[in-house]
Amino acid sequence: MNDLDAMRAKALQQIDRAERNTKLAIIGACLFEAIFTIGILWFADWHNPLHILIVCCTGLIYMPIVLGLLALGAYVNRCTLRVLARLDS
Repeated sequence: MNDLDAMRAKALQQIDRAERNTKLAIIGACLFEAIFTIGILWFADWHNPLHILIVCCTGLIYMPIVLGLLALGAYVNRCTLRVLARLDS
């Protein structure tokens, strides 16, 4: 029984470490993208229609990516909770 408890503890530690690393990676990517998005908005010539088109297309491209990442995060969270539920039983 001690071996099973050790396996559970190790699995929980790995899950926690992976979750921390994922959160750090997401925060880092968000900061990186935010800096460049602010740069685009700051340096765009709002009287030039091409610049306005580029800003609009950037939003159209990033929105599905962001929503897909949020859906993926929810899916991974659900899978992690399922694993934890199996470990508890």
